[in-house]
Amino acid sequence: MNKLPPLALHVAVLLCVAFASAYASASVAGGGEPRLERQRELVRLVRQDCGSCHGLSLAGGLGPALLPAAVAEKPVELLVGTIMDGRPGTAMPGWSRFVSAPEAEWVVRQLIAGFPQDGGGQ
Repeated sequence: MNKLPPLALHVAVLLCVAFASAYASASVAGGGEPRLERQRELVRLVRQDCGSCHGLSLAGGLGPALLPAAVAEKPVELLVGTIMDGRPGTAMPGWSRFVSAPEAEWVVRQLIAGFPQDGGGQ
């Protein structure tokens, strides 16, 4: 089996990181909100992936509830940090591979306001 030379491997990794960064920054519109299609993707992510632990209605399960009453009093930065980095020693993983910090902040603000069902333009 042929191996990539170390330089080619490094270039490939850097290109992947660059493309991922470009995608993440392009998915957020000028006002800091994700574009509509990305909003829909984030809603699906929260409803399905986060919902597998926090309950499909976000009312709690293995993880705590993510309803407005449960998150409204928590600092936004703390919640964004939890989404991005997870919680060591718990089942909460970090999601930074899948969402950018501005997208995580959008998710938190949506949770505080009452999370949309389908991401249809909130």
